[in-house]
Amino acid sequence: MQKLLFRTTFFFFLASSFIVLLLFLPPDTLAENYIIGSGDVLQIDVYDHDDLKKTVRVSNNGSIVIPFIGQIQVDGMTIPEVTKKLTTLLGNGYIVNPQVNIFIEEFRSKKVIVLGQITRPGIVKLRGATTFLEIISQAGGMTQKAGDTATIKRVTDGKQDVFVVDIKSMVEGGDLSQNILIQDGDTIYIPKGGMCYVTGEVGNPDAYPCNKNTTVLKLIARSGGFTGKASKSSVRIVRIVDGKKKTFKNVDLGTSVLANDIIVVPESFF
Repeated sequence: MQKLLFRTTFFFFLASSFIVLLLFLPPDTLAENYIIGSGDVLQIDVYDHDDLKKTVRVSNNGSIVIPFIGQIQVDGMTIPEVTKKLTTLLGNGYIVNPQVNIFIEEFRSKKVIVLGQITRPGIVKLRGATTFLEIISQAGGMTQKAGDTATIKRVTDGKQDVFVVDIKSMVEGGDLSQNILIQDGDTIYIPKGGMCYVTGEVGNPDAYPCNKNTTVLKLIARSGGFTGKASKSSVRIVRIVDGKKKTFKNVDLGTSVLANDIIVVPESFF
């Protein structure tokens, strides 16, 4: 139940983020800061000049070809910068006061890799300024075995940096500082969370994600709660300590667990 609640909260948070974007941002706001590169497809429209309406793909050398002007370099530029450049060039002896509009029809040049406990691991295309949560959503969301953190590897000027995203504090605590912007070439890895095992008189004995903030009671709740036969005061934790199995009897339900712990809920005989 607790696991389902966490996932529901996560996707509710994602949906809320997109609603905020839709309500407060014009449709092309996010694309304005996108850096154009080879493979991107641009739709160019010049008001009252249908002959100049074109859909062009940025070539491998970072250029496009426009009637009257010929080949121009657009690699590394934003949409507003290309719009200004075309307006200047067309207005230089070709068209009086040209009104140029440019849209990105296909994003092809900017990509990130998402790996680990994700529904659709692989390459995800960046569509303008994109946050961590948006990328995770595009990749289908995290699996139930995902841990509470993610790592982002980024190469800048030949130097690799690693960022750690605290997913738990972002989703449950609302810490939006963790929802960082993703850059071209980033590699995002969602590791598998620590697993604990719950057995005995619970609704669904099985393995469940756990960490240092997980208590015995939380794990029992995730496993469907106590059955009617459970001895709630006799719960045991079986733990490997220094390579040897050690059993903690009659543990308090507020006790924190460790990865690979086995929670045993015995049957009551009274």
